[in-house]
Amino acid sequence: MAMDAITPKNDKSRGEPLVRPTVQEAEEAVRTLIAWAGDDPRREGLIDTPKRVVNAYKEWFSGYDEDPVKYLSRTFEDVQGYDDIVILRNIDVESHCEHHMAPFIGKAYVAYKPSDAVVGISKLARVVEIFAKRLQTQETMTAQICDAITDSLAPMGTAVLIEAVHECMSTRGVHHKDVTTITTQFTGVFKSDADLRNRFLRAANQ
Repeated sequence: MAMDAITPKNDKSRGEPLVRPTVQEAEEAVRTLIAWAGDDPRREGLIDTPKRVVNAYKEWFSGYDEDPVKYLSRTFEDVQGYDDIVILRNIDVESHCEHHMAPFIGKAYVAYKPSDAVVGISKLARVVEIFAKRLQTQETMTAQICDAITDSLAPMGTAVLIEAVHECMSTRGVHHKDVTTITTQFTGVFKSDADLRNRFLRAANQ
C-alpha cells in the first residue's frame, strides 16, 4: 500500500504533513500494544489479531477518505412548492473519541429549511456517517455536520442534535453507564425562531 500524506485535522500549526504508516507498520504497532497489555502476540489466538484490528480501523475511520461536500453537491430544485423544514431522525452514530479512542454510540437528528433546493435525504445521513468515521469529540462533530450542510446548501437554517453514550466514561474512569451526552447546533431560522427550533427538538424527542 502506498504511503499517503496526512494533514492533522484542525491543526494548521504543524508544518509538514504526516506520512501514513504502511499496513505492516500498523500491524506491528498492534502487536506492541498486545505485548504492553501483558499478552503474547505470538500465541495462536492472537496471531491474526493485528490484521483484524487494522481492517477494523479501515472501516471505523473511513471518513478520512471521504468528502462530505461531494454528497451535498447534487441538489433538486423541483419541490412542487414545498416550503417547510426537512427532518431526519434516528441516524445511527458510531464514532470514536479522540481522547481515548473509545467508541461513542448514539443517534443524530438533522434538519434544514431549504432556500431554493433540496438534497437527497440519504446524502444527509451519509454526511453524518463521514464525520462519525473519524476520531472526534461529539461537540466538534455536531458543528462539522451543521457547517457542511450550511456551507453546501445555503439553507434558511440548519439544526443538528446528537445524543450518544461514551464508552470512555461508561467502561473506564467514572464508570457511569447510563449517562448520555446531548449536543446541538443551530443556524439561521432555527436560531432566530424559537417555535421552529422547538418543533425540531420535539421531533428529536427532547
